[in-house]
Amino acid sequence: MRQALDLAQKGQGRTHPNPCVGAVVVKDARVVGRGSHKKTGAAHAEVNALRQAGPRARGAALYCTLEPCAHQGRTGPCTEAIIRAGIRRVFIGMKDPNPLVRGKGVKRLRAAGIQVHIGFLEEEAAALNAAYIFAMRRGRPLVTAKIASSLDGKTATRLGGSRWITDAASRRHARRARGSFDAIMVGIGTVLADDPKLEAAPQKESWTKIVVDSSGRLPLDARLLKTGGRVVVATASMTRPREAALRGRGASVVRCPDAKRQVDLARLLSVLHGLEVRHLLVEGGATLTGSLFDRRLVDRVVFYLAPKIIGGTHALPAVGGRGVARLSAAPRLKNVCWQRLKPDLFITADVGYPVKNE
Repeated sequence: MRQALDLAQKGQGRTHPNPCVGAVVVKDARVVGRGSHKKTGAAHAEVNALRQAGPRARGAALYCTLEPCAHQGRTGPCTEAIIRAGIRRVFIGMKDPNPLVRGKGVKRLRAAGIQVHIGFLEEEAAALNAAYIFAMRRGRPLVTAKIASSLDGKTATRLGGSRWITDAASRRHARRARGSFDAIMVGIGTVLADDPKLEAAPQKESWTKIVVDSSGRLPLDARLLKTGGRVVVATASMTRPREAALRGRGASVVRCPDAKRQVDLARLLSVLHGLEVRHLLVEGGATLTGSLFDRRLVDRVVFYLAPKIIGGTHALPAVGGRGVARLSAAPRLKNVCWQRLKPDLFITADVGYPVKNE
C-alpha cells in the first residue's frame, strides 16, 4: 500500500478533477504490476497496474489507494477491468466519497466473488486527496487563501505600492505552488490595480481563473483574458452588453447576487464545484479575503511574510471585511507549519472557526 501511495503522488496537480490514485498488483508475494492515474482522461491506476501485470494478474491481489470506480466516466469502470483480470483479493486504502462511486465499487467487486478489505493506511490515503475528499463531502471547493504581506500585516503602502513586498524566491515558490490547485480567484480590485495574468504552474493542463466582479468592471483588455485557461466572471449586476462583450473574449459569466447586490460567495463556491473545481486558491486582496473569512469560507491559509515594517493607518491590511467583534470569535489556525525562504517566512495552516455562540 505504501508503494501504491508513492505511485499516486506522481499524479499530483495533473488528475483534476479526479483524485490521485496508485495501484499495485501482487502475485506469490511479488509485485507484478504497478500503475498510477497520470492525468485527466487517461487510464486509471488500477487499469495501468493490470496492464503491466498481464496474465499474472489472475489469482493475484490488488492494492489501491482509493475505492475503484464502478461507473462510466471519462474512462470505463475499473471494477470491470479488475473482474476480467481475475483478481482474487482487493485491498483499498479508503472508500471514495464521490456519490457516483461511494460504496458501489466495493459492492460490485464483492458481488463478483472478490474478497475486499478496506482501511489500509487510510489517513495517508486521505491526506493525499484532501481537497477532493473535502469537496465531495461539502459540495464546494476547499478554499486556500494566499497572503503575501509585511511582518505587520500590510499588503500595500498608503499610496498603494505593493511591488514587491516579498522576495523573488517567495514569488517563484508561490508560482510553483499553483500546481496544487485547480483554480485561482481574485477580486476586481486586484485586477484593476495589478492587471495580473493569473497563469497556471507549468505542469498544469487545466486551469480556471475566477474574477469576483459585482458590477461588471473587468476591462476587456485585461491580461488574464489573453492567457490560457478557462475564465469565469462572477457578478451581481453586470449589464447584458457587458456580459456579451466578455463572452466574446472567451469568458463565462455567472450571476449570483446576494440581497446587497454583491456576489454571494457561498453560492459561487457551489457553482464552482459544479464546474469541477476541487481546490481553489484565493489571491484576492484584502476585500475578497476578508469577505470569505467573514462567511467562514476559508479553510486553509498560506502566508509569505517579508521581514519589513510598512506601517501606516491607511496602508492596506492583509485581511479586510467586517472582522470579529470579540477575540473569542476569531478564526484559529491549526496544524501550523513554517519554513525559511530567505529572507521571507512561508507559513501554512488549517483554519478553524469557534462555535457561533461562543
